[in-house]
Amino acid sequence: MIFERILVKLSGEALKGPLPFGVDPATTENVANQIKQLKEMGVQVALVIGGGNIFRGIAASSRGMDRVSADYIGMLATVMNALAMQDALEKLGVPTRVQTAIEMRGFAEPFIRRRAIRHLEKGRVVIFAAGTGSPYFTTDTTAALRASEIGADAILKATKVDGVYTADPATHPDAKRYKTLTYQEALEKRLKIMDASAFALCMDNRIPIIVCNFNDAANLQRIVGGDTSAGTLITG
Repeated sequence: MIFERILVKLSGEALKGPLPFGVDPATTENVANQIKQLKEMGVQVALVIGGGNIFRGIAASSRGMDRVSADYIGMLATVMNALAMQDALEKLGVPTRVQTAIEMRGFAEPFIRRRAIRHLEKGRVVIFAAGTGSPYFTTDTTAALRASEIGADAILKATKVDGVYTADPATHPDAKRYKTLTYQEALEKRLKIMDASAFALCMDNRIPIIVCNFNDAANLQRIVGGDTSAGTLITG
């Protein structure tokens, strides 16, 4: 197995399913099943989940809300999603810990790097919530930062498509899928996979990013086994 420790980056929209917003229990259970299958392969799994299904800080600030306040509300949305995912995973028998960048002792641990690594070594899924704890940073940057801190072998960027395309395949049937990209190419082509600060962290710490369809369990197993052709590999 090529990847022994991975960080999965999920958008908040991955949990809302057919709902206009919020968390759909059936969809969340499906995502939890995918995580469980990775765990059963012996992979150490950490998660970062966005909050866009509940609240988007950037969107709110563009409509007049103070950016700092909006970002803090967005961080709380990621905590809600983390707790929903924890519930779904533990119903499947997967031991889980939620660690937050902002202390919330009633229901989550504060983020402590060594403790997070120990949880992973003991076979627990660790869900990192509340972003970096500071405004102006996206959950993509959080994923890159936490992956660097825990020594992840790769970041799996979970999407609804099986990689990065030259255009939106939903509206451009002739769009071509990239098999591999460098960080620099992804930035130059403005592919909007992750923001620039997230890419910079991955570049500095040599963490590959694999964009893949998270609904295809067979693809995930191939990727973790080292066959990155099931998605788009972004590396230096």
